[in-house]
Amino acid sequence: MNIMIVGVGGQGTLLASRIIGNVVIDLGYDVKVSEVHGMSQRGGSVVTYVKFADKVYSPIIDKGEADIILAFEMLEAFRALPYLKKDGKIIANDQEMNPMPVIIGAMEYPKDIKEKISSKCNLVCVDALTLAKEAGNIKTVNVVLIGLLAKSTDIPYEKWVEVIKKTVPQKLLDINLKAFDLGYNYKK
Repeated sequence: MNIMIVGVGGQGTLLASRIIGNVVIDLGYDVKVSEVHGMSQRGGSVVTYVKFADKVYSPIIDKGEADIILAFEMLEAFRALPYLKKDGKIIANDQEMNPMPVIIGAMEYPKDIKEKISSKCNLVCVDALTLAKEAGNIKTVNVVLIGLLAKSTDIPYEKWVEVIKKTVPQKLLDINLKAFDLGYNYKK
């Protein structure tokens, strides 16, 4: 299974990759994780690859190899499209965050981006920011998306919760478990 996580700095993509990696390690898979940081502390693109199987030799996901793209922002989902397999799925937060070229007026944010993505693949899009607010903290968008991802796997719900409990700081656990449940139980 090849999962590509895309977002911008500060959205929690690295925690998301740690949770996914820890879940599949607990299940006995060989796991490779590779983090590619852009200007992550300045809102730049961040890409993380999570690959797992009986044996994994490289952490890199090439174009056309991602089974799932977990996108924390719509433009990043659009940019990642070439990496998706023909029958792959994108699980995306519908949030749009303007990159620096848009902020300074050098470019425009692409119009009808959701429609462009969904015309090319199976897109599950959610307002993860609103669900994160409902959970109690906007920084739990990542765990809301993990909940959506978890629901589309054969991995038991209990395993995800067990790993979240081991991975997330204790003081933030209740909010993150609520965020996970909101994502897991999300209905279009």
